[in-house]
Amino acid sequence: MSVRVPIYLDHQATTPCDPRVVEAMRPFWSEEFGNAASKTHALGWKAEQAVEDGRGRLAELIGADPREIIFTSGATESNNLAILGLARANRDRGRHVVSLETEHRSVLDPCRALEREGFRVTLLPVGNNGILDLDRLRDALDDETVLISILHANNEIGVIQPLAEIGEIARARRIPVHTDAAQSAGKLEIDVRTLGVDLLSFTAHKLYGPKGIGALWLRRGSPRLRLEPILHGGGHERGLRSGTLPVPLCVGFGRACELAGELRTEDARREAQLAERLWKRLSTELEAVELNGDAVHRLPGNLNISFLGVEGEALLIALPKLALSAGSACTSASREPSHVLRALGIGETRALCSLRFGFGRSTSEAEIDLAADLLIEQVTRLRALSPVWERAKRGGDGP
Repeated sequence: MSVRVPIYLDHQATTPCDPRVVEAMRPFWSEEFGNAASKTHALGWKAEQAVEDGRGRLAELIGADPREIIFTSGATESNNLAILGLARANRDRGRHVVSLETEHRSVLDPCRALEREGFRVTLLPVGNNGILDLDRLRDALDDETVLISILHANNEIGVIQPLAEIGEIARARRIPVHTDAAQSAGKLEIDVRTLGVDLLSFTAHKLYGPKGIGALWLRRGSPRLRLEPILHGGGHERGLRSGTLPVPLCVGFGRACELAGELRTEDARREAQLAERLWKRLSTELEAVELNGDAVHRLPGNLNISFLGVEGEALLIALPKLALSAGSACTSASREPSHVLRALGIGETRALCSLRFGFGRSTSEAEIDLAADLLIEQVTRLRALSPVWERAKRGGDGP
């Protein structure tokens, strides 16, 4: 079986737009081009209906009411709106926010912005498996806490946090919980009524939809969930996110969510099998390879592996036939070791020897087998050239 190269193994960074999604969007670029906010003619009405149909499909995927879905430009904006918007709107109640050291930068950076505004931010550590200790969460909360923001599934190591248990702790203290579900929406079964959260961010391009559109789910009916907008203009999206809605992208997001709901179980089964196939090859044919993050509570299509004695960037350069990354796409320009891996207690040297593998709907067994062959060949070659490998074998490489 022929394999197209480069083999794409970076599905946590983005996914290809499904052809069925592209086809659903096609008429809304030039034929049905109306503005969804235009209420005086047929083109506007059709655009509005298309947006609401898409909104309904987003809601169905996560078990929500369509009226609770706010369209944004992506998960980064959704996270900013949730964190900045809720904290600022509730500053009279308190000025304390709790999150994790392993969060995505689109959560950590808004938290830093709040610190500059006089808020206290507590970033909780995780265990060496990447999972939050719930007792640490309980101890961190106080009467000033207005928000807990915890990533559902980590973008680098795929680890899934116990949101239901986190939600129980938060509800007892009447503290809202936000989660960044960019990696989990469409991949894990999500029902926001039982998940334990009050706000949830997700995005289209992680589930085979178009780039440039995301959403924030905001539970209705609680005065503690009022948000202060971060964009002002025309009062779109219930006054929470002004700006002309990109109708084709709303349609594409909706179709992608519809497909994700239909294909999620089969996709997860296949991706888990592919991950196990690659891990079995690498862990049996190479020495000193380590899986980062919990082996069980993780996304089915994610592996984060340290190849001791081989720097990740050198390995990427040696593997032009593979498209993968050393960590988050949002920080790929940084030469610093991953803050996520360091939070697991992994030393700098090992962290720099790590690669992230993301499997997707179109990944084949033949691609996995060729990827394994290339990885084994290049890791072996680079180790033979590396003095770091000799130190590592003598135990001098740190954790």
